[in-house]
Amino acid sequence: MLSKSVRTSTSAVACSRRGPPRLSGCRWRRAGAARARRATPVAGRATTMKSGGGVMDRPAVAKPGVDRKSGTVKKRPPVYRVILHNDSFNKREYVVQVLLKVVDGLTVDDAVNVMQEAHINGLALVTCCAQETAESYCQALRNNGLTVTMEPDSGPFGPGS
Repeated sequence: MLSKSVRTSTSAVACSRRGPPRLSGCRWRRAGAARARRATPVAGRATTMKSGGGVMDRPAVAKPGVDRKSGTVKKRPPVYRVILHNDSFNKREYVVQVLLKVVDGLTVDDAVNVMQEAHINGLALVTCCAQETAESYCQALRNNGLTVTMEPDSGPFGPGS
């Protein structure tokens, strides 16, 4: 505790926090000054950070298709297109229902768009996936009365891309 003579000689200064003015030894001001002193680098002395705030090393991320232990590259299965053909005997609503039931991850909007494209253009791309998955989709769509074909995907830059 400060003596009476020291208290009277110290002028009252408003604190940055809410409340009445306090003595210049306000704990909020002391904490702010201490933070400012720690952040100021001193010439000739290396600044070290003791906790947090440092630069993290880039995390090691495995590349797709590469086995980390053996270093071998795994070959991806060939990609195939599943193509829906327009027909005159299936109703549009039925086609949308079958697409939603059979093809995983297809939303209602996507199914409607596929159906519309097949109706207008005669053909529509349903999905591109691995050969086994494409075969199962084709078989299930055919079992439900739709006309579907499957072909290898050449990619946007030709075969092998």
